[in-house]
Amino acid sequence: MKIVCEGIELSDALAKVTKACSTKTTNPVLETVKMTAENDGLSLLATDGEISILKKIKAEVFEEGSICVPGKYFAEFSKRLEREQISLSTEGETLLIEYGDSQSTLQTLPADDFPAIDLNADENKIEIAAKDLKELIAKTTFCCAQDDSRPILKGCLIEASEGMVRFTALDGYRLAVCRKNLVSMRGDLRIVCPGRTLNEIARMLGNDEDIVGLCVGRGIALVDIDDTVLTSRLYEGEFVNVNNIIPREFASEVIVERDVLAASVDRASVLARTDKGSLILFDIHEDEMDITSNTSIGRVEENVKILLDGKDANIALNCKYVSECLAAAGEGKIRIGFNGPVAPCVVTPAEGDGFLFLILPVRPTTA
Repeated sequence: MKIVCEGIELSDALAKVTKACSTKTTNPVLETVKMTAENDGLSLLATDGEISILKKIKAEVFEEGSICVPGKYFAEFSKRLEREQISLSTEGETLLIEYGDSQSTLQTLPADDFPAIDLNADENKIEIAAKDLKELIAKTTFCCAQDDSRPILKGCLIEASEGMVRFTALDGYRLAVCRKNLVSMRGDLRIVCPGRTLNEIARMLGNDEDIVGLCVGRGIALVDIDDTVLTSRLYEGEFVNVNNIIPREFASEVIVERDVLAASVDRASVLARTDKGSLILFDIHEDEMDITSNTSIGRVEENVKILLDGKDANIALNCKYVSECLAAAGEGKIRIGFNGPVAPCVVTPAEGDGFLFLILPVRPTTA
């Protein structure tokens, strides 16, 4: 292989694809980027076995070929050559990097050692505005589980039918649902996509007005955005039936300004986070919501104006879960439903049904 390319383009491409390089593996090739020079371009491909990212850049190709280079190291080195024109060539198991009047080398692995990546997922396809896809991801993936006790909960359930798509995520303590209209669709969809995959897709998204296609087939999902192709394996198994979890009626419903409530919860969380339970107490009565955190460090008492429909209520919630739900809710007024201190509370928009967040309560240790 022998090519010449611009340093800034190489650095940008490596920064994107190395997000898929494995950091904990016994297989060294999963820490590499496979570079393939052919026709008038250079393709860079990385995978950790779950996610793969392929990026193509323009290059002057003098000799076609493929090689695997250490991903993170090559990305860090190339970042320091963004203003240079770079020549890359292979000599046996070595990559020769020439720039200006200097040259460096990196040890490589054979391209044949790199795992085969399936880039054909075309059984079903949905198209959606980039802005809507960003919102779907932002409003749900923070609720994906982080541990491996129930692997399927590390993913987000994506369901598409009748021109609508719904994302659902839960980790056993809270749940998030978000709905959006589709631009087009080919076939109904029901898949569980890793939350990490969706967050990587969100980072790839550019102009809000762009239309993004998500293709699904043979157990993988694929998106192609600006010469960058991301594929991911999908989780197998049955997702939780959330319809049995979400309450439909409430003894108490509150309408409140999200920004005001979020600011109050944020202040109360400063002390709440110092305590093991990270609890904030909510006392709802008449036209007020009292927000309290009481720890060995001190006490915060806040008062927020509300509109209450129904009975007075009180509940203890984890401050992190409340803060993250309020952050994802965006601007405007929200509606919060309660059914007592031991039942989950539900957060929705004051108008419409674009999203839903559910948070399980915590019993205070003094109870």
